Amino acid sequence: MAHKISSFLSFLAILAALQLATAVDYTVTNTAAATPGGVRFTNDIGVEYTNQTLASATCFIWNTFQQNTENDRKNVASVSVFIDDMDGVAYASNNEIHVSARYIQGYSGEVKTEITGLIEGIADYVRLKAGYAPNHWVQPGQGDRWDQGYDVTARFLDYCNGLRDGFVAELNKKMRDGYNDGFSVDLLGKTVDQLWAEYKAT
Repeated sequence: MAHKISSFLSFLAILAALQLATAVDYTVTNTAAATPGGVRFTNDIGVEYTNQTLASATCFIWNTFQQNTENDRKNVASVSVFIDDMDGVAYASNNEIHVSARYIQGYSGEVKTEITGLIEGIADYVRLKAGYAPNHWVQPGQGDRWDQGYDVTARFLDYCNGLRDGFVAELNKKMRDGYNDGFSVDLLGKTVDQLWAEYKAT
């Protein structure tokens, strides 16, 4: 049960990080309070702890992505988190994060997402750096493609960041207007495929 709550909180922190900016006002609304997951949210997590987690995630994300000034950050005044009775785990829309009460309850259905493998990998890189990487993640060097997503891409990004401290932060900044494979050449002097081959060899 503690693992599920920890996974939920780290997932929530990552979603928040994707939506956050400067001085942010957080609101948390449990629209599924009568469901088992909604009751569990109230009893085991709560609004105050969620607000603290979001605020901590904000600072951690700003540091991880080297967003030291307001100009580096997305300008968002408030983020609203809703605990809903829905399928899936969570989704974000505008400055609202909707989290499934069923997931908090322990629902483990497939999570559908339209996010690319690299974006997923960056989100999991944040989990890795925050110390929330679960034991079931692949080990460094495992995986089929650098853009496979999630833990595979997170481990690869961690390797690249080890070659140049700040790599992921700089890559993240470059991706604001799109992505191209030339970013790795700009940042590390090698193609992403060369880096992947070196990573796999280590």
